[in-house]
Amino acid sequence: MQKIPSVDLRDFLSDDPVRKQNFVNEIGKAYEEIGFVALKGHFLDDKLVTNLYDEVRNFFQLPLDTKAKYEIPGIGGQRGYVSFGKEHAKGRSAGDLKEFWHFGQYISEESKYAGEYPDNVTVTELPNFNTIGKEAYQMLEKTGVYVLRALALYIGLDEFYFDAFVKEGNSILRPIHYPPITDEPKDGAVRAAAHGDINLITLLMGAQGKGLQVQNHNGDWIDAIAEPDELMINVGDMLSRHTNNKLKSTIHQVVNPPRELWGTSRYSIPFFMHPVSDMKLDCLPECIDAEHPKLYEDTTAGDFLYERLVELGLIKK
Repeated sequence: MQKIPSVDLRDFLSDDPVRKQNFVNEIGKAYEEIGFVALKGHFLDDKLVTNLYDEVRNFFQLPLDTKAKYEIPGIGGQRGYVSFGKEHAKGRSAGDLKEFWHFGQYISEESKYAGEYPDNVTVTELPNFNTIGKEAYQMLEKTGVYVLRALALYIGLDEFYFDAFVKEGNSILRPIHYPPITDEPKDGAVRAAAHGDINLITLLMGAQGKGLQVQNHNGDWIDAIAEPDELMINVGDMLSRHTNNKLKSTIHQVVNPPRELWGTSRYSIPFFMHPVSDMKLDCLPECIDAEHPKLYEDTTAGDFLYERLVELGLIKK
């Protein structure tokens, strides 16, 4: 496959069973073959997208010492600010050329997960930053629920199988700033080195224009460029593991721009859809047979996430 397929969520949401089934077939096939789709018909409207990008730019333009006061020690970067070069890809030591922010789940004090999740961090300098971030978080989460419903049907599960696991899940909205490159990057550092995502699925805003690349099964790197009204959505390692690699978690990267564009910033905003920590990621029986033996040991989402955060350098063992 040399191109990222495009699908429209409005087909799945329609009252036409043929359109709904076609969407299920298309997105399932794409996730088996390359692990990425471009999605139209999501729940983010143009005004919310514009407002979110405005707030994100405003935050990253704050002085470094102002941003630094929102970097919270001891929580593995799960909320608030993470400074430039702090995160690296699994198996690499060179830090990625980016800084980012984390919005996390919004839950009630009565929730069983209330003590598990760090509090969201409020930016006092920007009165609309947290409000807009919360709204975008919830619209992306809503979109992700419907994508997972389609995938549940494709696998042969009940349509609402994933609902209980992603409600109050440990999902993260990550606005990323890739600053202008001012010097030759050291140790081959790129804006985001080749990696697979940890979570169930990732919904990415800001894939308009070159930078994001996806590796197909032949090892070729393909430019993943979305239309302005599309989200790029990919399978993460948790979902790949849970489906015994039926749905593929695809390696991807964000490469540095041509030297003449080094002086420009890049912004992207992925939403990493995580389940609750006690979800079992054991390989589903529906995805195991004589030709596809069980590939992975049993684990939970919480244990898997912890190990990966250690590998990324965000948590020290």
